[in-house]
Amino acid sequence: MKKVPIRMCLSCRERKEKKSLVRVVRTLQGTLEVDPTGKRAGRGAYVCPVPECVERLDRKSLSFAFRMEVSEKEALSLKEALRAYLGGQAKEVRH
Repeated sequence: MKKVPIRMCLSCRERKEKKSLVRVVRTLQGTLEVDPTGKRAGRGAYVCPVPECVERLDRKSLSFAFRMEVSEKEALSLKEALRAYLGGQAKEVRH
């Protein structure tokens, strides 16, 4: 039997299967971006694909996860990107 990768959500701190979470990555250039494929180069962290977890993301947890100082502007920008990604994902499921 194969071992299932488990990751922890940055917001709710629940451990879930890696494939059920959305990966966020700090790119090699130092920017924070959504990684839908889960394969981009850089340091990654995971968030549940629910609005509650996206809204609870804060600068402090992002700074700790990515081992860098994250500004409030960067945190808000990442939240917007996650909202857009999750919104687009919901539209794909409906059609």
